[in-house]
Amino acid sequence: MQHVQTDMQACIDACLACYVTCHSMLMGHCVETGGEHVAPDHVRIMAACAEMCRASAHIMLTGSPLHRHSCRACAEICEACAKDCEGMAGMEDCVRACRHCAEECRKMAA
Repeated sequence: MQHVQTDMQACIDACLACYVTCHSMLMGHCVETGGEHVAPDHVRIMAACAEMCRASAHIMLTGSPLHRHSCRACAEICEACAKDCEGMAGMEDCVRACRHCAEECRKMAA
């Protein structure tokens, strides 16, 4: 099996960490907190972010050069999710994971 390049592995790790963070915070913290945390647009962006991160990691793991496209989209969605979560109580981990993932994905998209 061909090993993944170090820079790509860093992006895969960031994507998977962001997937876990966004998904678990949405299903845990947001659902339990209610209010603005379960507003339809917020739920949609968090779900989209989690899924895009998972998909981008998957595409990179296939070794396809098409990962640049998913990474570009992932960076945009992660930035939007971070912006949406910013200022909401208890969402700091999500903001941090999204910003880190966006940074790694921008490198892979270049």
